[in-house]
Amino acid sequence: MVNWEERRLIVKVASLYYFEGWTQAQVAKKIGVSRPVISKLLNKAKEQGIVEIYIKDENIHTVELEQRLEKKYHLKEAIVVPTSGLTQDMIKRAIGKATSYYVSKNIKGMDSIGISWGTTVASFVQEYPYEQHRELKVIPLVGGMGRKFVELHSNLLAYELAKKMNCECSYLYAPAMVEAKELKERLIQSEDIASVLEEGRNVKMAVVGIGSPFKGSTMKVMNYLKEEDIATLKKIGAVGDMSSRFYDALGQPIDHPLNELVIGIDLDELKRIPIVIGVSEGAHKVDSVEAALKGGYLDVLVTDDSTAQSLINAIG
Repeated sequence: MVNWEERRLIVKVASLYYFEGWTQAQVAKKIGVSRPVISKLLNKAKEQGIVEIYIKDENIHTVELEQRLEKKYHLKEAIVVPTSGLTQDMIKRAIGKATSYYVSKNIKGMDSIGISWGTTVASFVQEYPYEQHRELKVIPLVGGMGRKFVELHSNLLAYELAKKMNCECSYLYAPAMVEAKELKERLIQSEDIASVLEEGRNVKMAVVGIGSPFKGSTMKVMNYLKEEDIATLKKIGAVGDMSSRFYDALGQPIDHPLNELVIGIDLDELKRIPIVIGVSEGAHKVDSVEAALKGGYLDVLVTDDSTAQSLINAIG
């Protein structure tokens, strides 16, 4: 409990600092004490309830979610998009825009960026502004050929992003997943494919989608996943995929033939990239995102507020 004179001093210091806009150094000079003393008095003003600070903005909700995600999952940064009143397409677009803002702000000085594929990564590319990054090169992290949904493939996304960044890109001339391991081995030994895979391993930043093989799977829609594949993935405990690589609830790569058929960097190689930005939206992907976080693959997460809250509430 503080006495009357100390309380009066606390109120005076708080008034000068918060209402008059004085710096702590100016207040210290006025009162005749050191700046650390002023800092302690300001902290005491909050502890005693003399000063209560409110942030009057709807963004405070998402900012609090971001801070809690960063703390719980040891993230470099979390970006949470509010979804109230938005349709699913609008949410995806908002996440794409938030991702593009983060990349644009942090890409300076880098020489390479890698991208995977999928609808959320496509939203990021669509929302990215036209800029000058001639020193950059965009690299697809996984194969991107096929006849269906070409607009979601990594090669086209790499090309579109490179156009917007006014820079070069590489092309991985192979599908994301092939029919047999022998075919994969032949393809990855070719100079063109091997060189792009090596570029992918050495990018400075990566933007990857996070998928669920069981709900809303783009891989299923594109016919990479058959019903029997989904059944066996479920049986051995798969919960998600990044760059077409499947992992379990702890984020560990699963021992499944499909993981041996992917042409692209693997999960361990992804983890070694300096900044990996995971983009995901939707309640059906909470388990997939949580496992990716547990596996330590992500440095930055961009998601919606509902998914963020579910991740914070998750036990374990």
